[in-house]
Amino acid sequence: MTNHYPPAEESLEPVELIRQSGVVLRTGQLMLSAGTGSYRVKSAMSRVARAVGLDRNSAHVTLTEITATSHRGPIFRTEVTEVRSIGVNSDRLAELEHLTHTLPEKISVNEVTAELDRIERKAPLYPPLLNALWSAIACGAFAFLNNGGPIEIAGVLLGAGAGQFVRRAFAHRGYNQFGTAMIAAAVASLGYLGLVVGLEHLGVVNARHEVGYVSAVLFLIPGFPLVTAALDLAKFDFSAGIARLTYALMILVSAALSLWAVSSIAGLSPDLTAPIQLAPVALLTFRLIASFLGVLGFALLFNSPGRMALTAASIGMIANVVRIELIDVGAVPQAAAAAASLIVGLLAAWWAPRVGVPRITVSVPAVVIMVPGATAYRAIFHLSNGDTTQALAFGVQAALVVTAIAIGLAVARMLTDRAWAFEV
Repeated sequence: MTNHYPPAEESLEPVELIRQSGVVLRTGQLMLSAGTGSYRVKSAMSRVARAVGLDRNSAHVTLTEITATSHRGPIFRTEVTEVRSIGVNSDRLAELEHLTHTLPEKISVNEVTAELDRIERKAPLYPPLLNALWSAIACGAFAFLNNGGPIEIAGVLLGAGAGQFVRRAFAHRGYNQFGTAMIAAAVASLGYLGLVVGLEHLGVVNARHEVGYVSAVLFLIPGFPLVTAALDLAKFDFSAGIARLTYALMILVSAALSLWAVSSIAGLSPDLTAPIQLAPVALLTFRLIASFLGVLGFALLFNSPGRMALTAASIGMIANVVRIELIDVGAVPQAAAAAASLIVGLLAAWWAPRVGVPRITVSVPAVVIMVPGATAYRAIFHLSNGDTTQALAFGVQAALVVTAIAIGLAVARMLTDRAWAFEV
């Protein structure tokens, strides 16, 4: 009797194609987890696919999933992966961009895998306390730009630092991101109020400084997802753009509802404050410093290396002060935001290659400071209180400014990148 054994799996499966498609998919997975948009994920995957010997790679990318098909000759392989860790890691993004742009014409799967292992194992550049400090600096700068004085800035430094420390601790333990945003917002606003109310009871200050507490939670602004969502939509990638936009809005609403709960218990309202009265030269100087520190803080919060963060801060300082000055002379906020983000996009296109960093890692932190987080929080606050008219006014204003920022960046890309200017 003859025994019939099933053939070995190696004789049935194209093993090399499996390895090639696997390393391409892993590249996309790491890019997506670093917070970049679908356009860059697809481009990186295509570069790796060509380098490891595939004819082409087609990918469908959303916020948390990648479906990719790798082709080699008459055969193909389709794989699906899910990315559950949504965040921003500019250092990882820069490493992956450098890897995929410097690949030789031909490279083995093992060599690419070794590089991906190294990048994935790389620890965050900043420990938790430093990470909290970057949040405090960014939000403290926001407090000044939102017409806060020394007491508001001090309260924001404490509240935002504490809130980000808690947020990072919860995130590293895998807690739900929307719940984490609510807890971090509550800690930040309570930290702020604790300091200013304590100072008032001690007689250090007499006036009410609670109006600045909104600035203490602005580290929760989902600026990276908002901007990359808009850029995805500009590239007609609606599945990725809409998913990313929905995620950003849910984070914003989660934080805003927590802030509303704290303010309702404390009997506060995030009212607009009067402009700071300083001499023109002093005011311009402080705006330049605050804009530089605000963008620097956000860039470092995104795990950017020092050179990358300083580049983003320099670009953001110039553009944000231009935006503020335009508003001061009568420009509507959305027009000023569009002009400023166009400046960011053009400067990033020129400056980023000269310092060897990806363009997105300097352009996005530079425009995050322009995202009207305080306006969006006020919209949700008034909506929660049933004041629909005020909520609609603030909500429309915030939406118009975010749209204008996206338009400015998209126009800059079209002017400096052929792949964005033409549909090919």
